[in-house]
Parts: sequence; structure tokens; C-alpha cells
Amino acid sequence: MHDLNPLWLNLVVALGIGLLIGAERERSKGSGPDRSPAGIRTFAIAAMLGGVSIMLYEWLLFVVVFGVIVFTATSYYSRSNQDPGLTTEIALVLTVILGSLAISDMALAAALGVMLAILLAAKAPMHGFVKHVITQAELNDLLILAAATLIILPIVPNQFIGPFAAINLRYLWLIVIFVMLIGAISHIALRLLGGRIGLPIVGLISGFISSVATIGSMGARAKAAHELTSAAAAGALLSSLSTIAQLALLLIAIHPATLKPLLWPLIFGAVSIALYGGIITLRSYRNQTTASTSSTNAFSLVSALKFACVIAIVLIAAAGLKVWFGQAGLIMASAVAGLVDVHAAAISVTTLTLTDAISTQQAVIPILVALTVNSVSKSIMAVVSGSRLFAVYVIAGLCIQIAAVWLAWWWF
Repeated sequence: MHDLNPLWLNLVVALGIGLLIGAERERSKGSGPDRSPAGIRTFAIAAMLGGVSIMLYEWLLFVVVFGVIVFTATSYYSRSNQDPGLTTEIALVLTVILGSLAISDMALAAALGVMLAILLAAKAPMHGFVKHVITQAELNDLLILAAATLIILPIVPNQFIGPFAAINLRYLWLIVIFVMLIGAISHIALRLLGGRIGLPIVGLISGFISSVATIGSMGARAKAAHELTSAAAAGALLSSLSTIAQLALLLIAIHPATLKPLLWPLIFGAVSIALYGGIITLRSYRNQTTASTSSTNAFSLVSALKFACVIAIVLIAAAGLKVWFGQAGLIMASAVAGLVDVHAAAISVTTLTLTDAISTQQAVIPILVALTVNSVSKSIMAVVSGSRLFAVYVIAGLCIQIAAVWLAWWWF
């Protein structure tokens, strides 16, 4: 028995793509004289035509695609008075191309075919979302976020510039994108869950990525809608709980022995900020009026850029301190690093314990100093980004957390 030609499988995949897309079009093409001219059989034949043509001659595929375009254009022109749209016609041309792609890359062709079928089937929810759920301001914000991520980010240079070579533009632009993304997520949570619950949840989750950025985003939210001040402050405070949890996880992953002398300070810090944040959350739940999100933006680009500027200033100051004071003291180095990220400072210090350069007891003070200085950066961000009441809530909570951390270190 002779082996089957391996191209038979490719043709079967091409036929499957045509049948899948055609089945969706068959259900939506209507009936009677106004029905769409292309259904399941047409799409199946079109996919097979693309596969067979590319198997014979490459130039034949161009001829076939051109012919299908002519046929679909003629069909569209004959029904132009009915305003039929171009979705089916464009899908038919793409089906021919996917049929030809199945001959060289079955997996990619099949994946694209499924994606096309999903897009065609999701007409009603997609149209309903764009027309009735999302507002024009939210759509504009979505376009800004997409442009910042897909257009601007790839062309931003990834190199250190500026005073002390401390500024990396790509890093700063990623911070801008992240702040806008947190704002968008919190906006969605605000609409789905309400400010009393949504913002604290977003703050707790976002804090695992960047507590400082979360505070900046929550501050902008509080400034834009004063009735959300308590909820935004709760989200900002709970992001500091995430900072403690992430720090503990990093120590466990790198060198669990380092966590032992830091266990009680981290527990006290976590419990204190969780209790304070819980109190603020309950206060917002009891006193907050219903907030309207229909007229608010998903995020503030100005606030995101302002936050990036503050980070840039902190980076320059940190680099300057390193140049002026050198690496004479581990505590000074940890404090400088903690201005930007407590986790980076903790990783650096914990790495020294792995090589026995310092003991686990000697690593405690530098890590706690980095945590303390990082709280200063958070406090500055709360003042810069949010309202006065928001800053009071956040700074008070951070002071309670740091006091609890050092009290536990002193007591135990």
C-alpha cells in the first residue's frame, strides 16, 4: 500500500478552514433575494482553490486571488443599494489566502482561520460593546494606550542617557504605559464592581508589579473623582501589602535563611498596613456615594507623564549619590536603590548572603532601610499625584507600616 501524499493533509486543513468560516457565514447570510451570495460551499471551494493553485504554480495564486476580488467586487456593486457591507467579501478573499497558506504552514493557517471565524461570529457583542458599552472618551483612551504600546514603545531607545547615565527612556516609557494600564484596569473594575470594592482589589493586585506606580494611578483617580478618595487610598495602601508579600516571596526563592531574621518585621508591616487599609476600605464602603464613570476617562496621560518625571528625578538623585559617596556603605547603597525599587535592593543584599560576603543578620538593616526609603518615594508620589486627603490617608498608612516594621525589629 502506497503512502498517502503528505499534501493531502494540507488540503484537508484548507478544506476545514473553508468549511469553518463558511458555516458561520451560512448562518448569517439571510434568505430570499437579499441574501449574501457566499455560504458554506463557496467558502470551502475558495479555500481549496487557494490550496490547489499554490501547489501548481505560485503565480496562479495571484491570478486566483485577483479573480475572486473581481467576483466579490461585482457582487458588491450589484447589491450596493442594499448596503450589504464588505465583511463577507473580504472574508472570502482571506479564505483563499488561508487555503494557500495551509500548504506551507498548516498550524498558522488553522489558527488564523479560527480567529477569522471567531471575529465573524462575534459581530453582535463587538458592535454592542463599541456602540452601547464603551464611551467615546474611553475609546479615545484605548487608542492612546494602544499607540503608546504598539507605536511609540518599539522606537524608544533602550540605552542610558542624561546626568550620571541614569535615565533609560524605554524604562520610563514602560512606566508610563503601566500607569495608564493600571488606570484602565481600575476604571473597568470601577464600572463592574463599583469604587468601594473595585479599586482596593485593583490596588492589591497591581502592587505586585509596582506599588509606586499603583499609588500614582490611584492618586490620579482620586483627584479626578473626589468621592473615590477613600477607595483609591485603600487601593494605594493595599499595594504596599503586596510589596511586603512579594519581598517575602523573593527572599524565600533566593535565600530562605535571610527571611528568618526579617520574618517578624515583615509580618508586623503586613498586618499593620492590611488593618489600616481594611479600615479605609470599610470607611469608603459605608460613606461613599455612587460614583459615575460615564464622564470620566479611563486614565490620565498627564498624570502618567508626571509620574515618569518623578521617577526620572529619583533615578538621577540615586545615581548622583552613588557617584558622590561610592559603595562605602551597604546601607547607603540600599537606601539609594530603595528610592526606586525595594525589591531590587533586597535582591542585591540577599545575593551577598549567598556568597557569605555578609551574614543574614547583617542583611536585615540594609533591607529595612530600603523598605523605609521606598515608602518615602511612595509618599512623594501620593502628594504629587493625588488630592490632599488622598495623600494624608496614604502617608499615614505608610508611617504606621514602617513604624510597625522597626518596632518588630527592635522588639524581637
